[in-house]
Amino acid sequence: MAEKRDYYEVIGVAREASGDDIRKAYRKLALKYHPDRNPGDASAEAKFKEATEAYSVLSDQEKRAQYDRYGFAGLGGGFDFGNASVGDIFSQFQDLFSDFFGFGGFSGGRRRGAPSRGNDVRVELSVSFADAMTGAKHEVAVHGSAPCGTCYGTGAKPGTSPTRCSTCGGNGQVATQRGFIMFSTTCPSCRGAGQVVGDPCAACHGKGAVEKERKVLVTVPAGIDSGQRLRVPGQGMPGPEGTAPGDLYVDIEVSEDARFQRDGYDLAVRRRISFADAVLGCDIGVDLPDGTAAEASVRPGTQPGSVVTVPGKGVPRLDRSGRGDLHILVDVHVPTKLSRRAKKLLKELEEELAREGQSSLQAG
Repeated sequence: MAEKRDYYEVIGVAREASGDDIRKAYRKLALKYHPDRNPGDASAEAKFKEATEAYSVLSDQEKRAQYDRYGFAGLGGGFDFGNASVGDIFSQFQDLFSDFFGFGGFSGGRRRGAPSRGNDVRVELSVSFADAMTGAKHEVAVHGSAPCGTCYGTGAKPGTSPTRCSTCGGNGQVATQRGFIMFSTTCPSCRGAGQVVGDPCAACHGKGAVEKERKVLVTVPAGIDSGQRLRVPGQGMPGPEGTAPGDLYVDIEVSEDARFQRDGYDLAVRRRISFADAVLGCDIGVDLPDGTAAEASVRPGTQPGSVVTVPGKGVPRLDRSGRGDLHILVDVHVPTKLSRRAKKLLKELEEELAREGQSSLQAG
C-alpha cells in the first residue's frame, strides 16, 4: 500500500495557509482531476480522491488541528477514500461538492431521492476586452454523456430490459455497519442504478449513454468581468428517461487590454501630450475598446501625472443603469534633443517666466 503524502503537500499550500487559500488550491485540483473531465483515467481519479481526502481534513478546523498536532494518527479511521468508488465519495460528501460545483459533481449515477433532472455542466469561456464592453454571442463546446439513441438510455440490448438488482433490492443503496454507526453507500453491484443489465446494448456497452459534443450559443452581456458566471437554463446534460435537462454554467475570463486597465466599471488609460499642450491646454480624444470615442479637455497648466475624468465613458453596468467613468492619466512629453533655436526659445521663455514671477512677488 502506497504511503500517504502530507495533506498540505497534496493541496500545494504552506502549513500556515488560510482556509481561503486552501479552498482555492483544492478547487483548482478538483476541477483539473474531476472524473467528468478525465473519463477512464485512473491516475486522474486517484489524484482527485487524494486531493479530496486532504481537503476534507484541512477544511475542518477541528480535524486540521488534530492533524497538525498528531499527523495521520490523530484522525483515526475515517472514510476510506483510497478504496471507495468516486460515486461513494460524492454520496458521502455531497455538501462539499455542491459548494464547489453547484451540483452533485459527478455524472456517473444519480442518488436516490435526487431531483429527476440531468446533471449541470460547467465550462470556461475566454472573451476579449472589447466583447466584455459591448456584449457578444459565443459558441461553447459541451462535452458529456447523452442518452444512447439505440437503447434509449436503458443500457439493455433492444428487445430486452434491465432487471432489478438482487444485492440492494432495487434501492441503489446498501447499508453497512461500522461499530455502532450505520452507513448507507452506493450498491457495488448496480452502482446506484437499482437495476442490472444482463444483455448490454452494443452501441453504448450497457452504459445507457454515449459521449457527445455539441455547441451551445451563449449570450455574454455587456459589462461582464472575469470571475463572473453565466447560467444557461436547460443546456446541461439530458435527464434520465426523458426528464428535464440540467443547466449550463459558464465561467467567464476577460482578456487584458494593452491600453486600458479596468477597475469594476471604470476604465483607466494613459495619454501623452506635449509640453506646450500642458501649458496652453488642449482637447484630446480617446478611442474606446467598444469602437466609440471619448473627448476630454486638458486645462492650461496641467501637471504631469494629473488625471482627467470623463463621466459615463467606462464599462456598461450589467444592470443597464449607465456606465462607469473613464480616467485619463496625463503624461507630459519632455523632448531629449533640441535644436539651437528651440533651446534659445526655451531660454527666453524661462527668462520671461522668471520676470513674471518676480512681478507677481512685487505686486503681492
